[in-house]
Amino acid sequence: QVHLVESGGRLVQAGGSLRLSCAASGRAFSSYILGWFRQAPGKEREFVAATSTSGDLTYYADSVKGRFTISRDNAKNTVDLQMNSLKPEDTAVYYCAGRNWGIVSTSAASYLYWGQGTQVTVSS
Repeated sequence: QVHLVESGGRLVQAGGSLRLSCAASGRAFSSYILGWFRQAPGKEREFVAATSTSGDLTYYADSVKGRFTISRDNAKNTVDLQMNSLKPEDTAVYYCAGRNWGIVSTSAASYLYWGQGTQVTVSS
């Protein structure tokens, strides 16, 4: 089991950058596939980015490709999301998620462990 805690969310102007971090406690962090999801008011939770256990493979939603970068540090038990060129439509609660089986997935339903979320607000 892994416990995930996100941080770094805040109010930022459009065009700005923000770095979210997710710290994990628990065993065998390096065996977890990790992802970032987001949920805007009135909308379903959506996939943002994910990384394989080693960090060699990364996947992105089309809406963030080229602007966001996911990275993990297995020595520090962290996974970060660097967000550049932010847009008002990026406003949402961002969640870190983990699963310790199978392959990288873009489906929120396939992730077993979730953080509490961190609010990102992008003003126009």
